[in-house]
This record gives sequence, structure tokens and C-alpha cells, in this order.
Amino acid sequence: MQSGCYRTGTFLASEQFGVVPDIVCLSKALGGGFPLGGVTVASDEVMTWPPGSHASTFGGNNVACAAGLATLTVMDQPGFGGEHVTRMGGEYLTGKLRALQKQHEMIGDVRGGMGLMIGAELVTDHTTKMPATMERNRVLTEAYHRGLTMLPAGVSVIRFCPPLVIEKQQIDTGMEILDHSFQLLKPMVTM
Repeated sequence: MQSGCYRTGTFLASEQFGVVPDIVCLSKALGGGFPLGGVTVASDEVMTWPPGSHASTFGGNNVACAAGLATLTVMDQPGFGGEHVTRMGGEYLTGKLRALQKQHEMIGDVRGGMGLMIGAELVTDHTTKMPATMERNRVLTEAYHRGLTMLPAGVSVIRFCPPLVIEKQQIDTGMEILDHSFQLLKPMVTM
């Protein structure tokens, strides 16, 4: 759900690897903020159910479908997604996070980098890779109080999934806030 709709630089993450999926599930970004999902987008060879054998309680919401069509129209515009997402995420944001990793020992790993879907794992010890869950939560809270909203993922990962139209100045501002949040935490952590 999160790797579709240009999040990784191509419409579907599978395109990054030359994979043609049999079934695709789409949601979240597809509705442009409205609850909308395409649960079974599949080829005729896979979808052999006769008409009426599958239904959805929430299927056919006209407002959400209209929002989805409008969202797809925007995504279809020249210059949307693709190169911008790869440049801002895979190159710029990932580079900024790797620079912070050199300054803050708590950042154990920076993963992703295909587009604007990146994770920074926090650890209390680089040798054992012991997760720094409480510290991650404190960093998220400190950043939030300074205007940067991020989400946790897994045990001790900070997830970076900013808007696909983000620009360098906005990334710089976010990374300054994140850096400051880590600095506030340093007295609590012993490596």
C-alpha cells in the first residue's frame, strides 16, 4: 500500500525491478486523502471469478472514486513522481540522513533510498543492534513539538514518507529539527 503511486519513484515499486505482478493492491495515496483502495487489480488470467462472486461493503463510494480519479489525473501529469521523487528521496533526503548518522551514534541504519520511503533505525549499541525504542519515541516527540511530524515503524525505526512534491528547503528544515531533537536526547543515552 505504501510503495505505490510513485512513492518509490515509479507508479508501482515492482517497476523498479522489472516485475509484472499478477495482482496489485492499491490504497492510501490512490484516494488523495479519501479512503479508497483497489483490492484486486489483476489480469484476466488471474481474475476468473464470475460477476457477482465478490463484493465490497464500502465499494462504489462515488465521492472517494471521484477523488481517486482526480488524484490519478494529477499523478499522470508530466514531471510528477519519477525523477523528482528519486532526486528528493533517493538522493537528497537519504544523503541528509546519512550525514546525521555520522553525527548521532544512535542512528544505526538508514534504509530505503529508492524514493520518498526511507527508514532510519535507532539502536543503543551498534554491535548488538539493540533497538532504541524509547529513545526513538522521545526523538519523535521532540521533533513533533518543533513542527516535524514523523511516524514510528517496526521496533525502533523512524519512517520518512513525506509528500511527493517536497522540495529541498522543506527537507533541510525537517533535518534541522531532527538533528536538534537528537541533540536534546544525547545526555540521556550512553553508548
